[in-house]
Formats: sequence, structure tokens, C-alpha cells
Amino acid sequence: MTDVKTLPTRTEVPEKLTWNLELIYPTEQDWETDFQQVKQLATQIQTFKNKIGDSAAQLLQALDQAHAIFRKLEKTYVYASMKSDQDTNNNHFQGLNSRVSSLVANVSADLAFVEPEVIAISDEKLAQFTAAEPKLQDYSHYLESLRLTKDHVLSAESEALLNGAEEVFESSSLTFGVLTNSDLEFPYVEDENGQTVQLSNGLYGALIESTDRDVREDAFKALYSVYDQFQNTLAQTLSGETKRHNFLAKVHHYPSARAAAMAKDNIPEQVYDTLTKQVDQHLPLLHRYVNLRKKILGVDELHMYDMYVPLTGEPPLNFTFDEAKAEAKKALAILGDDYLSHVEEIFDNRYIDVVENKGKRSGAYSGGAYDTAPYELLNWQDSVNSLYTLVHETGHSVHSWYTRHNQPYQYGEYPIFLAEIASTTNENLLTEYLLKTQTDPKVRAYILNYYLDGFKGTVYRQTQFSEFEHFIHTADAEGQPLTAESLSDHYGRLNARYYGPAVAEDPEIALEWSRIPHFYYNYYVYQYATGFAAASSLSQLITTDQPNAIEHYLDYLKSGSSDYAIEIMKKAGVDMTQPNYLEAAFNVFETRLNELESLLK
Repeated sequence: MTDVKTLPTRTEVPEKLTWNLELIYPTEQDWETDFQQVKQLATQIQTFKNKIGDSAAQLLQALDQAHAIFRKLEKTYVYASMKSDQDTNNNHFQGLNSRVSSLVANVSADLAFVEPEVIAISDEKLAQFTAAEPKLQDYSHYLESLRLTKDHVLSAESEALLNGAEEVFESSSLTFGVLTNSDLEFPYVEDENGQTVQLSNGLYGALIESTDRDVREDAFKALYSVYDQFQNTLAQTLSGETKRHNFLAKVHHYPSARAAAMAKDNIPEQVYDTLTKQVDQHLPLLHRYVNLRKKILGVDELHMYDMYVPLTGEPPLNFTFDEAKAEAKKALAILGDDYLSHVEEIFDNRYIDVVENKGKRSGAYSGGAYDTAPYELLNWQDSVNSLYTLVHETGHSVHSWYTRHNQPYQYGEYPIFLAEIASTTNENLLTEYLLKTQTDPKVRAYILNYYLDGFKGTVYRQTQFSEFEHFIHTADAEGQPLTAESLSDHYGRLNARYYGPAVAEDPEIALEWSRIPHFYYNYYVYQYATGFAAASSLSQLITTDQPNAIEHYLDYLKSGSSDYAIEIMKKAGVDMTQPNYLEAAFNVFETRLNELESLLK
């Protein structure tokens, strides 16, 4: 009999491997105090209703108070949500999260009158206000961005009604999260050591990279056997979320959900279309890589569960968490001492929740609020992949630190379009560092293989996801029902087109749509692909010592949302309105594919 390995409970995880949320609120009573204060402030701001446009002073005070409310609300929200994420089986923290989610909806409804009243101020009157009150200059870009939405903002009463219904709108996404993170029971499988382990979303990522093909196949089929049982429920939650996006876009007078989602950050829709077109034109490169994978693995049929195992056999590089932190600092040192000091702050002060435990939210993210540390959630495995995840999330976290310490609250966040560039630049710098320092052909081949897999998973796979996301929104807008059958049929055909004829059409992969949380994020995933390509350009500027490259890069990290994302990136050295940055990224992919093919001959 072999020992059965199960996940630890939250209380069994060593404290040093957990994040310290007491830095946000020393006690839950402190959280409760802020919670109640937000409710009170949201009531008090009603005195500005129908008066914001009366004077420059009224406008400034209303904006200041509205942002102060959201600032405190954000802090209470991230504390409750992170407490919930660390153990989704904990009913008490689920309750806190539910309470603050209700508060977000109520406050959004209470403050829904603010932006419509600001937008209603005429251009001439606003210019007079700005001249009379210099402090309004602090809101100049905010006001400009807001007025771009003039044709898409409803009356204060209508916006309040929609914001008040936010909890209802979120039900599909919340149901998906609870079901997949907490309620789904995955079977036991054997790992490559013959040890019986309970499958989880986090462990699946490690098993699918196993050099033992039976382990990969068993994990793949076991995972999808569970999602297969719930495919109709998951089709319903995804359909509900899609309807939410389409409904909100329609009532706000946008031609589509995609137009609405991209207008929020003033990103031209051509950026999305250019990405899809460029990836489609470069699918032969992916097919070439897939054929190499089939050849090196020496299999008669290449399956989707063969797509993540290293082509070089057993990984020559593995890292404990402490080893990974040391390696990450070496790779990121090129960005300078100031950048590195913030990396060390994150690593050394329990800002990171490291290991997987029962009920913990799957995946990884960088979180926090304007007035908190930049926290990170991980589900650590001793692997190169976890090293890259650490570097990726730390890219987000340092970006957050620079933004929050260089911008006022109204510009203290950055759009996702910019966020993925910072995190993926870190990944590219890590790859450059490893290729520069590792001379062993086996290690070098592994790193190249890892890079190509990362490119495949980020540029190709996320664009595949983007195509599917656009399909479900378009289908729903045209009145087509999103059933499990129709979703799986389309996804299966899309997957086959992307990976080409060298890959067997496994029926299980057609269900992949059912387990992807990003499909609930409203045209989010394309930014992973554009971000990776832009990061490739930035990392090349940095590693080749281009004049002022690091200075311009740090300026981008400090910019927050003080300008439009496209303009911030132009200042950093990348024009994302043109296809050049994508073409350059595919050139890097091809160059590294050439080298890997040579090494593996």
C-alpha cells in the first residue's frame, strides 16, 4: 500500500508560507469599522445629488469624496476577498466576502449619480470650473476619459438601478467560482512516483508536465471526467455571464460587448483584430513546433496531454520557493537597484501566500489595494513553471507599488492591457537571463522548450481563447443558445485548427471551455497575448542596453492610468496600434524554434 497524499488544511500551512493580512487590518473589528464607515459616507455624499454641476467647488468636493469612499471600500473588499480565497471552505470568510460584495453593489448604486452629473456639465462650463479651481487639474485626464463615454452613460436613476443589480449580474460568475474551487471533488490518481494523490486544479498543472505518459493521460482524463459531469451546469453559468456582458453593452448603446469592453480603456478594436489576424497568419509556426514535439516524443499519435511535457525529458532545473526567490532577484537585477528593492520587500515580508491548501482558490494573482501591500496568491509546486509564475506575479506587484507611490488614487490603478505587459516583461527577462547564464546544451534546450511552450500558451492559446470568447458573445447576441453541445463543438473545431493535423482530436479537450475562469472576465484574455508580444519588444530594448530603455520602462510602471494605455506604451517604446510588435515576437519564436530544432537533432 502506498501512502495517500492529500492537501493540507489551512491551519496546517506554516505561517511563513502564508500572507500576512493583519498588515491591512490588525483585527476583524478594524475591518468592521471601515465597513460601517463606508456605508455612512455613501449616505452622506447624497447631499451632492443634482448639485455637482453648480460650481467648481461642488465638483471638486464631490470627486474628492467619491474617490475617498471607493478608496476605503477597495481596502475592505480586498481583505475580505483574500480571506475567502485562502480557504473557500471557510463559511465565516465566505460571509465577509458576501457582505462586502453586497456593499460594493450598494455603494455603486449610491454613487451612480456622480459620473452622469459630471458628464452632463457642458464643455464650456467645465473649462470655466477648471480655470477657477486649479485643484481640478488633478482630475484632468479622469474627466477627459469620462467624457469620452458621454454617449454611453444612462441617467443617474438608470445607472443606480444597474449598479444595484450587480449582485444579480455576478451570480453566474460566483456560482462558477464556488463550484470549481470548492464543490468539485476530483478523483485520486497516481503520480510518477507511484504515489496516490488527490487531483486538483493546481496539481493537474504539474502532472500534465510529467515525463510519464500514463500519468499525463490519467490526469487529463480524470480531470475532464469531472467537468464532463457538470458540463450542462457550466454551460449555463457561462451563458449567463455572456448574457450579462451583452445586456450591459446594449443598454449602454455600444454595438457589441467587445466594443464596450475595449472602450473602457480607449483601446481600438483593431488591436484585437490585428492580433487575431497575425496569429492566424503564423499558425504554420505553431504547427511546425507541434510536429517537432511529435517527432521528439516518438509517438504514433500526439495527444493534447502531450503538449506540456518538456521535450528534453526530466526537467534539469527545479526550484524550491527560496531558491526561486534568489533566482528571480538575479534575473530582475538588470532593472536596477530601486526595482530590486521592491522585489525584496515583497519576498521578505509575507506578502505572498505560497502553497496550495484545501479550499484555496486555484491559480495565481497579484492583488491588494491602493492602501495595502501588493499581495500575491500562489499555489506553489517546485518547478520552473512556478518560478515563472512568481516572476510574473511579482511584475504585477512591483507595477502596483510604483503606480500607487507615484499617482494619486484616481490614477492609482492600471488597465489590464498594461498590467500583462509588466508581468510578461519579467518573464522575458527571466528567459533572457537563463539563456545567458546556462551553457549546458540540455539545460539550454529545456529553457528554449519552456519559452516556446510559454509562447504557445500565451500568444497562441490566449488568442484561441479570445476567438472562442468572441464567438460566444456573437452567438448569444444573434440569439443562438449556448448549450454544452454547441460550446464543445465549436471549441473542439477551434482547437483542431490551432494545433493542426499532427494532434489527435481528443474528445476531452472540447470541454476545456468549461474550466477557464477568464471567460467570465469580459474580453480579458486577448491582453495576455498582446502583453506578451509587447513585453518581448520591451525586454529586447532593456537587454540590448538601448538608450534610456530602463528609465522609460520605469516611467511606464509609474504611470498608472494617468494617460491612455496606448499612449503610455508609445512613450515606453512600443506602438501597439501597428502589427510590428507582433511580427517581432513571432520572429523571436521562430529564432528560438530554429535553435531548439538544432539542439534536438
